[in-house]
Amino acid sequence: MNQPNCTKLSFKGQHFFIGLDVHKINWKVDIRLNKTSIKRFTMDPTPEQLARFMRNNYPGGFYHSVYEAGFCGYWIHRRLVELGIDNIIVNAADIPTSHKEKDRRDDKIDSAKLARELENGSLKAIFVPTPLQQSLRSLARLRYQHRNQVTRIKNRIKMFLHLHGLKIPGQFSQSYWSSSFITWLKSIRFDYVSNAHYLLHYIQQLEDQRTLMNDALKQMRMHCRENRVLSCIRSVSGLGIVSAFTIYAELVDMRRFKDLDHFASYVGLVPSKDSSGDWTAVQGLTPHYSRYVRYLLVECAWRAIGVDPALTQAYANFCRKMPKQKAIIKIAKKLLNRIRYVWLNEKEYVIVITE
Repeated sequence: MNQPNCTKLSFKGQHFFIGLDVHKINWKVDIRLNKTSIKRFTMDPTPEQLARFMRNNYPGGFYHSVYEAGFCGYWIHRRLVELGIDNIIVNAADIPTSHKEKDRRDDKIDSAKLARELENGSLKAIFVPTPLQQSLRSLARLRYQHRNQVTRIKNRIKMFLHLHGLKIPGQFSQSYWSSSFITWLKSIRFDYVSNAHYLLHYIQQLEDQRTLMNDALKQMRMHCRENRVLSCIRSVSGLGIVSAFTIYAELVDMRRFKDLDHFASYVGLVPSKDSSGDWTAVQGLTPHYSRYVRYLLVECAWRAIGVDPALTQAYANFCRKMPKQKAIIKIAKKLLNRIRYVWLNEKEYVIVITE
């Protein structure tokens, strides 16, 4: 009896484009070849299973994949690359989307859209930090989270005091809570034990958060001593350890920005415009920005105009033409330019005072 001829599968030279809608429980996958969706399925959330499926069903091909930036982070990307899959991560806001896809949005449509746009070449990959760079970013955000917790606790304590008609003595600052102020809070006596317990509970939380915040600050100081670029960033007027470290950790690599305008656009120090024909409306700062960097730069700009004579004069000149809130954004962009210069050249900034 004649045996049927068996041809071994080979997709050598073929390019497969894989859209991944990643979730904690499962992934929705859409695979395209030659402008056609050839396979859609749901799989376990493991890069190994995807690589095994592609090699078993489409051996010899080139595999390209994409998923949206989100809570899954970068580990999926790193593992896919290790397994031989050319993967990128994209910002969800940068994916071309039709009106129908917005109205009928679900996981299958999202994965199909990603695969389609990946094949069309219309997707721009975001920057992926190394594990070390990501760890520095986590440290900066940890300190930021502790600071926010401290602010919330302070607000709850102040509201509690106001609720009971207790005024903060004038000798204590409303912004900085010194150890003497904490001692005064602990000395307050109430008619009922539950009130004292409430206040002491939040005082303990405040002290715990301050301790954790100081621990993060010690780690930042250590990195600042060991890193030349960080030392250069710290030399810019208005920047301290926390602001310099956060900016460094969030931006990671200055060379990924081709010029100052590209850098300012990433940070969010550019205007949002609505233009049609001869009509143009400027609507303030863009809503797309780095949430951890933009606010820091504005804070640093307020400090810088008090210590750098050149920025003081520039701020005064700007204020003659525009409100001070807009003037300080101009100063923040000047700081951005200085940060870019010292970072790329690894030279500390020197304040020049002319007589």
